[in-house]
Amino acid sequence: MTSSTTVHSPLRLYGRSGELAILDGLLARLWQGDGGALVLTAPPGLGRSALLREAAAAHRPRGPVLYATASPDERGLHALPRTADALLARLRERGAARPLLVCADDAHTWDPASRTALGLAARGLGAGSRVAVLIAADDGPAFAGLPALRLGPLDEDAASALLDRLTGGGEEAGSHVRRLPGVTEGLDPVVRAELLREAAGNPRLLTGLTRRLTPDQLAGRTPLPCPLPGAEGVLAAHAERLDGLSAHTRALLLLAAAAQEHEPAGAGADALLLLRAGTRTGLPRDFLDGVLFGSAATEGFLQRAGSRVHFSHPLFARAVLHHAPPARRRATHELLAALLAETGDRAAASAPSGDRPAPLASLVQLACAAPAPDTALAARLEAAATAPYPHAERSSALTRAAALTTDPPLRSARFAAAAEQAALAGDPDRARALLARTGAAGEQGASPGLAPYVHGLLALRTGPAADAHAALIAAAALLGPYDPRRGLDALLGAAEAAWVAGDAPGYLEAMGRIDPAPYDRAFASYRAGMCAVLAGRTEAGHALLRQCLDPADPGGPVRQNAPAALLRAGVAALVLGEVAAACRTGARALAAVRTRGPDALLPQALEHLAYAELRAGLHAGARAHALEGLHAARRTGQPNSSVHLHAVLALAASVEGPAEACAAHCDAALAGAGPHGLAQPATLATWARARADLAAGRSEEAAARLGPLVRPGPRQGHFAARMLAVPCYVEAAVLAGRGAEEAGELHAAVAEFAGWTARTADPQAPAQLARCQALLAPAEEADARYAEALAHHARAGGDFERARTQLLYGQWLRRRRRTREARTPLRDALVAFQRCSARAWAERAAGELRAAGEQGPSVRPATDGALSALTPQQQRIARCVAEGATNREVALRLSLSPRTVDHHLRNVFAALGIRSRTELARLLAPEGP
Repeated sequence: MTSSTTVHSPLRLYGRSGELAILDGLLARLWQGDGGALVLTAPPGLGRSALLREAAAAHRPRGPVLYATASPDERGLHALPRTADALLARLRERGAARPLLVCADDAHTWDPASRTALGLAARGLGAGSRVAVLIAADDGPAFAGLPALRLGPLDEDAASALLDRLTGGGEEAGSHVRRLPGVTEGLDPVVRAELLREAAGNPRLLTGLTRRLTPDQLAGRTPLPCPLPGAEGVLAAHAERLDGLSAHTRALLLLAAAAQEHEPAGAGADALLLLRAGTRTGLPRDFLDGVLFGSAATEGFLQRAGSRVHFSHPLFARAVLHHAPPARRRATHELLAALLAETGDRAAASAPSGDRPAPLASLVQLACAAPAPDTALAARLEAAATAPYPHAERSSALTRAAALTTDPPLRSARFAAAAEQAALAGDPDRARALLARTGAAGEQGASPGLAPYVHGLLALRTGPAADAHAALIAAAALLGPYDPRRGLDALLGAAEAAWVAGDAPGYLEAMGRIDPAPYDRAFASYRAGMCAVLAGRTEAGHALLRQCLDPADPGGPVRQNAPAALLRAGVAALVLGEVAAACRTGARALAAVRTRGPDALLPQALEHLAYAELRAGLHAGARAHALEGLHAARRTGQPNSSVHLHAVLALAASVEGPAEACAAHCDAALAGAGPHGLAQPATLATWARARADLAAGRSEEAAARLGPLVRPGPRQGHFAARMLAVPCYVEAAVLAGRGAEEAGELHAAVAEFAGWTARTADPQAPAQLARCQALLAPAEEADARYAEALAHHARAGGDFERARTQLLYGQWLRRRRRTREARTPLRDALVAFQRCSARAWAERAAGELRAAGEQGPSVRPATDGALSALTPQQQRIARCVAEGATNREVALRLSLSPRTVDHHLRNVFAALGIRSRTELARLLAPEGP
């Protein structure tokens, strides 16, 4: 080992604030005369040396720095002693006058004697020492027993900041990070994501990858190479640890690294396959059993999880393959290919005899062994990937096929097909990275329109709906002449984008371009029926949609996959108002997606089922399925699906509560819906917020939110949700006292709702219509209308909607001073709300019961102490005023006159011994008396 007192200028460190704070603490103790030792451990490339240089620069103004490293050429530098006692004496001597910092870089590469001396000397530094030793080493056992700080990969923000600096996007001055010339247009977002994914938080690897790309590649003007160059240095550094391993361990590591080549990213290798391959190569059985199924160690390289074997870090697997001689690497891949071909796989075993495709995993292993591009093998891979394998495996195979292809248009087409499969597997980041390897030639060559089609699919789940619609319409025009299946999917995707955006003309445009002749009768009926409904021919449209409620109808020349057909049937059922059928079909669609995939469709299947359950009044089931869907959407990178599911959860929370959950889901849905133009979830979230306002008695706010949703015309609510929100709007407007001033608008809304009720099969619609008519009816007719609504509820079932009608009826009776009659519907409403866990609505019903003179534990107010001296009506007024409501707002909320509210409020102040609204709010606050 050699020493030097010269260090390089400090490098700007990203994402290392915690590590730097620990080093600052060590230096602070050193400056106070209490040194010590610390080992910085990490795999290569994570910044061990950079942290040493940072510590050296911080200490230099206060004392000497001894920077030691292994070097084959000392060039005049003084060698450090190689025995522990001599080295410890030398360090104490150097630190006698001023505190000494020793920085030992890459100490795991030192010769054994020097390494041992350093470790013993570091342990010999006692309390009160004026020497601190910082050791940078890999995460092996060389310095076990010393205090250690293990460095992890950079987080996404830190890696992104470093990438900005490398490409000239940062503004920091004084750093010696070399910027790339010619990058004037900024880094393409897809290229950025691919670089960050490939580097996996390793700053040295990120630097190497970035510097090997051209400005055109960084800006996204030309395709990225496959694989990305620039990782050689980091992989070689990782491979240095292999030289000290036994021959058996190195052989097993090579088998494990090669076996991962046919698996999706992160899947690891099959332990049984490794056992068979190891046995075939002559590795001892006891060694294999100990590593693969026992507790034998592999120096921290391999980890087991069930029947899978993983590398502790992905770069180790790549380093093993990089370190192996090419001939041995090819032989390993060929061995694994032969073993996989012998056993086949799931898809091959399930195919009819005589029609089984070549095992995909075996072909991928052969592709990994290919020393040069291979046209025939690439074609075999592409053909095998058409079989029903998991989408992630098909994406991996098509990526290998593209890498073996020399023809630029065909290569781009295969990368685009791999991107499509990655998107279906729920990996949009991987899909974008593969699309970055396609070029303009691929769009006009072997597969025109495929890349725009995949871009549109990704935009449908992650981007603005208008962008997805335009991209998929354009892709359909290119795909139609030679790829009708994808052309149909593109048009259906464009229609879906228009639907969620509330763009009825766009929906009709996309569906109108589909020629239904080649497809089954159910699909043709669905297309014609949906177009008829949106064009205003509702009766004809409903008749057609009833023909596609059963997607098991035998198909024509082209069959659609079962999950998509079931989801379309569920949509048809909801448009018809057949909510029970929609729930049944939604459950079948979910089961089909769980069984057959694709993974990317799981959030949509859960969303459709949850929405159908909401319409059916099954709020608990809707909440459970929507929560699962939200997790699936996040896992598969589909933020637009997350927006829809937040809206569904907001609707469920507007019934079950708490109000904070409803508000949080509403905010999440609206925050995502606005930038991407998702009118449907925005409408549902606003409706949910208004329904929560109604539950809390804030009818004025509810009416203000709902008014724009139910009015016809552009830039209002979504066309498919307008009628669903009308009953809430009429209730809110009447309770807010708008009945007289907005009578014309309310009667027009109810008339339109009556027409919709006559056409829909929704069992709750007739009861809701009668309830709206009761709210607007004169006093002599209201009783009969409420009785009619309750009769409809008795036939339709559903606790929540019936309880809302009973609550309004009881409130109306109490307002007419018929308090004895009011208690029965109010009591029934309270019990029904409690039965369906509608907590906020139950509290509102309990308040009405108290106001009607009901006593008992079921209607006892939540706050007994401060309000126990007040009447039930005074308690309700006191709570409303404590929340900040004005007298007029309280009057509207409780169906009283402002003068009555003022009279009761004066009595509240007198009973509680207070003089202001502020004192009342303080008294009733959660932390108050």
